Amino acid sequence: MHRGVIDGLYRWPVKSLRGERVAAARLDHRGLAGDRAYSLVDERPGREGNRLTVRQIPRMLTWEAAYPATCDGSPEPPGPPVLYSESGAAWAWDDPDLPAALAEAYDIPLSLRAADGQQDRGPTVLVTFEASLNGLAEEMGEEVDLLRFRPNIHLRGDTPAFAEESFGQGVTLTIGEVVLAVTGDHTGPTIRCAVPSWDPHGRRRWPELQKHLITEHDNKFGLMTRVVRSGVVHVGDQVSIEFGDAAGLVPPQT
Repeated sequence: MHRGVIDGLYRWPVKSLRGERVAAARLDHRGLAGDRAYSLVDERPGREGNRLTVRQIPRMLTWEAAYPATCDGSPEPPGPPVLYSESGAAWAWDDPDLPAALAEAYDIPLSLRAADGQQDRGPTVLVTFEASLNGLAEEMGEEVDLLRFRPNIHLRGDTPAFAEESFGQGVTLTIGEVVLAVTGDHTGPTIRCAVPSWDPHGRRRWPELQKHLITEHDNKFGLMTRVVRSGVVHVGDQVSIEFGDAAGLVPPQT
């Protein structure tokens, strides 16, 4: 068993745009509530309907998305997000002029889509570890910004650096009433795409980082999990990581 504490919670309302750090989050059949619940859709001839990502348009990182604050601090998003352009201008998701503004910013025809579970691997929760982030920085010889990896939960604890590279089926993370597990398809050590090679604002690429992950860590960083027991988690909550049989761990349904 390993133990730790939640050091940060992150929600990314619109896929591939910058997101927000939150104090509390609900974890359920959607993954982290409100995470990647909205996306931009390619409308170029022959590519209609495909979700746009940083891999096609790094400039997507120049925009930010966040949900309006709730009076009671509820972890459930109160409605559609607000988008902020590179200049800081605020756009409501349902503003009829938003698609044209985004299309002009990214120089591509596009439309908007609202649908839960638009994570690359379905409704999953990405967990990263402070020890591994520090280990990677030591190997690279400079600080590595956590936000490059777009996690949902960042843990600080007693796991050795890069321990998650060996976390296979049956590993569970218990946070109060909530249980996350490496169970089923698309879970386990996270194979990274090229997105972490871009700084979180899409200004500069660091290709050596991706090359290093590929050659030294089999291109893995972080742990992809599914929610098998729903509930609310908070920054500062205690976490226990256990190794065992994942049989009977079934993600909750809608």
